[in-house]
Amino acid sequence: MRSFTLFLSLFMFLLFNSCGENTKKEDQKDIEEATDSEVANEDNNKVILFFGDSLTAGYGLEQGEAFPAIIQQKIDSLGLSYQVVNAGLSGETTSGGKNRIDWVLKQNVDVFILELGANDGLRGIQLSETRANLQEIIDFVREKNPDIEIILAGMQIPPNMGQDYTTGFRNIFPELAEKNNVQLIPFLLEGVAGDPELNQQDGIHPTAEGQKILAENVWEVLKPVLMEEMETAE
Repeated sequence: MRSFTLFLSLFMFLLFNSCGENTKKEDQKDIEEATDSEVANEDNNKVILFFGDSLTAGYGLEQGEAFPAIIQQKIDSLGLSYQVVNAGLSGETTSGGKNRIDWVLKQNVDVFILELGANDGLRGIQLSETRANLQEIIDFVREKNPDIEIILAGMQIPPNMGQDYTTGFRNIFPELAEKNNVQLIPFLLEGVAGDPELNQQDGIHPTAEGQKILAENVWEVLKPVLMEEMETAE
């Protein structure tokens, strides 16, 4: 438990500070260009959009090692007609995500995976604000496409802000999932947090092997959604 708490403390610090403002702007430009090109090249495929922070972006790794890319490999191996788009941005908060969701959803998206909130916890942002931002993102996505499938990735933070804040933060995700009738990944970092062999030298961001476990955590929830979608389409 002590190693897990230490991991989360370090994780929250570097997750928010893993890139400067200039780098973040460059990353956002890259995401916008990649989003346009990937979707344009796969017009016949349905789109799965991963919308998150450095965990989704695959901080410190090659693009193909981030868990969204691993999910694409799983999809291709099953012959499913889905194209993954990685819209992860290191250092992103729920407020930042709310501000950029409009241009990210310029194209049609069939499955939307929301992985934000950890950086809010680092900054001690009021739980009500984090909850409201996530709700606004969900509402905006649903307004753009009422039939979209939404999956919310749960996150946890260390007890630096006190037990009430820590518990309240953890509860945001299952409560929003239930309220909005969306699928929930209970804890994205399950099986990776606190294991030095599965994290980079900073002790925080998953290695390529760690990203594979993140992919499994996501796939456990995502695969049934995709299979149901395919069956409905038939």
